[in-house]
Order: sequence, then C-alpha cells, then structure tokens
Amino acid sequence: MKDLFGKTALITGASSGLGEHYALALADRGAKVILVARRADRLRTLADQITAKHGFDAATVLPADLSVKDAASSIAKVLKNRGIDIDILVNNAGFGTTTNFIDESQEAISAELTVNVHTLVQLTRALLPGMLERNYGTIINIASTAAFQSLPYMALYGATKAFVLSFTEAIWGETRKTAVKIIAVCPGPTATEFFDAGGSSPALGRFIRTPEDVISSTFKALAKRKSPPLVIDGSLNKITAGSSRFTTRKFAIKLAGRVMNPNK
Repeated sequence: MKDLFGKTALITGASSGLGEHYALALADRGAKVILVARRADRLRTLADQITAKHGFDAATVLPADLSVKDAASSIAKVLKNRGIDIDILVNNAGFGTTTNFIDESQEAISAELTVNVHTLVQLTRALLPGMLERNYGTIINIASTAAFQSLPYMALYGATKAFVLSFTEAIWGETRKTAVKIIAVCPGPTATEFFDAGGSSPALGRFIRTPEDVISSTFKALAKRKSPPLVIDGSLNKITAGSSRFTTRKFAIKLAGRVMNPNK
C-alpha cells in the first residue's frame, strides 16, 4: 500500500487514536480520506492538517454517531448520493470499559455492541460488493489481542473483538481468490485515548506499543502478495495471544482477571 493516488479511504473512529493515525498514514500514501466519527470538531482539525499538507480535497469530514443502529446505512447513502466509491475501509471505531459487567448500564452495553459489532458488519456489507465488482479494495477491521481469550472486567469488549476476528477471518476465506484484501488487525495495549476513556490496569504498561507500530504491522501484512487474514502487532503480543494454547482456559481467565482488575 505504497502508492494510493486516486484511491479513497474511509476511516471510522478517525477523531483520535489509531483512526487518526491510519488517516494520516493513508493520506501520506496518496489516498483521499473520509473521516468518520462523532466529534466533528476533532475531525475538522484533522482534515485541516491533512489538506494543508496534501491539498484541499485530500480529506472529507463525515460526522456520524456510530452507536446509532442505522449509522452504516446513513453513511452508505451519503456516499452513494455523492458518487463516491470506497477503495479502503478501516473499521477502527470501537470502545470498551474496564469494570464489572453488572455495573455497566444497559445504554452503555447497547452502544458498545452497536459500535464494535453492528456498525462494523453493516459497513463491511455495504462497501464490500463494490470492491468485488471493481476487483480492487481493502478492508481493515481493528480487532485486538483481547480476541484470543476471555477478559474479566472487560467481558463485553473481549467478546466483541473475538467476534470481529472470527467475522473477518471468515470473510477473508470467502474473498481470498479475489483481488480484495481483508485483514483483522490485533493490537495489544496501544498508546491512544482508549485507556483514558475506558480505564486500564497499570499492569498493562509494559506491553504498550505506539500507533505507528500498529500501522507499520498492518501495511507490512497487506504488502504481501497473499496477505494473511490477521496480523498481531508486536512480538510480545504474539506470544501473549498464543499462550492460551499452553494452559487451561480456567487458569488463563483467572490470570486475566488479576491483570485487568481495576480495583488493584
């Protein structure tokens, strides 16, 4: 993904964190970027930064609340009305909270499921057919190393990321003989606003990587002639993600609970 001139990328959750860094990296490679998130002011600031560097039409702001059930269809309708074809979709938007599941409100649970799962699936469904018709495209779904084991105190987040990984791998299997690339990116703890919003355990500190690390891992995987269905960012995260194969699930859950417990 070195030369993306003439291509258009849509990035969800682009107002901060990994989404912001994916937008910058894709714009640097020549793509026009469509920035999607709830915080319109943050999107406009990012768009101004990109257009100042790459030209007035390099970035488009498309504010949307992705926790609303019909967000994906509304975005798809806007794109159709404007005659915009999406070549690269980065389903980055997602959030999680570190707490006991029973302490989460019904509203928070619904919002997390909608953003992390429903909107991701619906955007993939809306944009993948066009990519297949044009015989070109890339879908990057942001999963997590949380997808590889159950996470006490982040029960819902871990479950949604397990869904994202399984879903993406299956779509990769359905499209692997086409020119469209599908990949699940599995970062571990990354230095973004995620932990500011959701809280985290200090025990995770030594695992933290940078957004640039994650994006570098993504592009290296996609550069392969036959890109893999997933990429885990960082050697230590790869070891951690695979460690559940060498112990019982019961032990892994107990250990994760001790690491994630926000009361410690």
